[in-house]
Amino acid sequence: MYGHFNPFEQTGAWWQHILMVVIAAVLGYIIGYITKKSEAESLEAELASLDASVDDCQKTQVISVAPAPVKVETATVVPVAAAIAPVVVPAPVVVPDDLKIVEGIGPKIEELLNNEGILTFAQLATTSPERIKEILVAGGSRFQMHDPTTWPEQSALARDGKFEELKTWQDELNKGRKG
Repeated sequence: MYGHFNPFEQTGAWWQHILMVVIAAVLGYIIGYITKKSEAESLEAELASLDASVDDCQKTQVISVAPAPVKVETATVVPVAAAIAPVVVPAPVVVPDDLKIVEGIGPKIEELLNNEGILTFAQLATTSPERIKEILVAGGSRFQMHDPTTWPEQSALARDGKFEELKTWQDELNKGRKG
């Protein structure tokens, strides 16, 4: 009885531990997947709602026309504002450019710029680095480290269709910065 050795008794405990680890990993993956999927669906619904709101805002823009005062012989001024209704003019359609082409701009920074009305290379090219820095600072601490000094210049090249020249220059840049 004392001299008998069964190797399966010793290794059986190891297999049980490995099996428990595998089961825990699979359950953890499934729980994480379900949680993140639910979160992603919630964020997609919120994004769709915001997109619809932006589309509604861009479709119509009300411009009111200020009437000129009317002079009467008795030198009294009679406003005719009640007779003039507001004129509804559709807002111009702006097709956004992919600002992520600019070295140093990622999806989140592009979103910050878009939220401030900077949608195209032309708009970014005419925005001062100081104004861009203000947008980054307002976006939170994770964006404050970025240096937008070259972004208007890069955008001007993209606006003008000089993508080869832009690519050559970007190869020399370090995360959008000179040097």
